[in-house]
Amino acid sequence: MKYNSNARSSAICANYEGEKSYVMSPELELYTAVVTSSMDRSFYETKDSREVRMVRLLQKVDPVFVAKLAVYARTKMNLRSIPLFLLVELAKIHNGDSLVSSAVSKTVLRADEITELLACYQWRNESGKGDKKLGKLSRQIQNGLKMSFNRFDEYQFSKYDRKKAVVNLKDALFLVHPKAKDDAQQMIFDKIASGSLDVPYTWETRFSVLGQKHFGSEEDKMLAFRKLWEELLDSGKLGYMALLRNLRNILNSNVSQEHISRLCRRLSDPVHVAASKQLPFRFLSAYKEIKNCRSVYSSSVLSALEQAALASAANIDGFGPETGVLVAADVSASMMHPVSMNSSVELYDIAILLSMILKSRCASVISGMFGDKWKVINMPQSHILANTMEMRRREGEVGYSTNGYKVIDWLIKEDIRMDKVMIFTDCQMWNSLYSDAHIETLWKKYKSVYPGAKLYLFDLAGYGRTPLRIEKNDVFLIAGWSDKVFDVLSAIEKGESTLSEIRKIEV
Repeated sequence: MKYNSNARSSAICANYEGEKSYVMSPELELYTAVVTSSMDRSFYETKDSREVRMVRLLQKVDPVFVAKLAVYARTKMNLRSIPLFLLVELAKIHNGDSLVSSAVSKTVLRADEITELLACYQWRNESGKGDKKLGKLSRQIQNGLKMSFNRFDEYQFSKYDRKKAVVNLKDALFLVHPKAKDDAQQMIFDKIASGSLDVPYTWETRFSVLGQKHFGSEEDKMLAFRKLWEELLDSGKLGYMALLRNLRNILNSNVSQEHISRLCRRLSDPVHVAASKQLPFRFLSAYKEIKNCRSVYSSSVLSALEQAALASAANIDGFGPETGVLVAADVSASMMHPVSMNSSVELYDIAILLSMILKSRCASVISGMFGDKWKVINMPQSHILANTMEMRRREGEVGYSTNGYKVIDWLIKEDIRMDKVMIFTDCQMWNSLYSDAHIETLWKKYKSVYPGAKLYLFDLAGYGRTPLRIEKNDVFLIAGWSDKVFDVLSAIEKGESTLSEIRKIEV
């Protein structure tokens, strides 16, 4: 079979706007909910209601799929919190073999994820009276964490040793009881137990020490901070994520032009970009921060960020001049919701950003956004972040409804042949004009004229409803905020399905 039959569903329902939609299979719905979740509330769902829905779905699908989805979300989509949630819930419904422990071992990739997993386990197993349940730790989670403990060195442990955390490394060591693989590792475990791990060389620890010093004047303090930033940039020990988060601080400290050049080279280096595994919106967040920074080097850093964004897209399979592509971003009101409680980035931004990433890889492409209406907006292909900011600035030009059908209606009226139509949306499409126009009927009409056309819905919210039947009349669903969604697109182009990419994962 070309596609997995259980990825399909024909059950008709209504979306949150009351419009005709289709129910997804439990596997597909769980996948979309997981890869679009920051464990915070969304526009249409509270945090609690999404958790309840995911738990309900977990009980309907094969535990092996859940384990593979957890590993996929962590290793392919570069998500951190939600895979741990999946593992904790999986441990409740599956035991008796090594599935959970193997998934834990393959999902925990950083030392702090040991304690994060245990904190999640405690949270999900508290009684109504607030009793903590770490004393009854799942044997399979314990076994998986034993393997994880053997993966890290002293620096990695000390970097993430948060003594005041709900669950710290010492707690984890005594709960898990890992067996050291050699004498050197036993010494590390002894240091964790005694709280005597060496202080790591990190930007946080260095600035913490510096912040406790007394300076004779504000000028002396500024000079000390400048020298420390320069030292960190020279050392090469400032992580890529830390670099992104501190660009404004570095510029404001007035480091030398030589150090700015070094910073920009590292920021834009394709090897460092690939190794960093940053979600695309991290580059956008940094770009927004620097846009209003009053430094003579701001433009250089903005250019480096653009190069980094292009480098992150370099390995994405694009389409040549023989393939007509349309990319459409949903900029409706429901998309104007932050991806997490502490983020300034909204789904609106992600829709535009992902559409601009794909646009940069296509030779024959039309781009635009839709709300009440659809509007074509031409942008240079090489300016991913600047394009995103410009389209964000034009908020309101197309209104705030979710009339996605307008995209297909325009193609029909203009008689434009497109091989691939890519829509980045929360899938809560409706007709604000209350006519009988619907994206499904219009797509069927378009297919009757151009039967080779394919429609791709990039689901950015994971509400579990689609405006068209998936994998019928060449309609496909891809979900997530990562540039890795384009790996799924590439797999679909080769005849695979969305879920088949998850099923390839080994646990």
